[in-house]
Amino acid sequence: MKKLELLCVGSIKERYFTDGIAEYVKRLGRYCDVTVTEIPDCRDDGKAAAEESRAILAKMNGFTVLADLRGKALTSEEFAGLIDGAYLRSPKVQFIIGGSRGVTDEVRKAADAVVSFGRMTYPHRLMRLIAAEQLYRAFTITEGSAYHK
Repeated sequence: MKKLELLCVGSIKERYFTDGIAEYVKRLGRYCDVTVTEIPDCRDDGKAAAEESRAILAKMNGFTVLADLRGKALTSEEFAGLIDGAYLRSPKVQFIIGGSRGVTDEVRKAADAVVSFGRMTYPHRLMRLIAAEQLYRAFTITEGSAYHK
């Protein structure tokens, strides 16, 4: 079975986010084995992005997709194609969401793909929910489900 990991900096305490993410993780389970891995936030001392990025780099494996403002903006269909194609290269896709201070260029260079969900900035907690929904949408597009109209 395909494996999908959401590798995210920070934890989420707000129930309205955790409930939404849990729903999409449950739905994704129909298409792949899903895990969510959290990397702890670092204290904002001017070095947090570098420390969090080192932790991300240490955990990167499989086909890695980074969500980043500097990434390529894709339609949902293009994103579905990217994810579907990734499974031709690796049995595991890892979707990475950095912390509120972003990631270093090292992480961007190490990722197999860097995608943007628009030019706006989202809280990383909300981005996790958006990413879970878009990953679910990608699988339904690939499978021809009626979810994506």
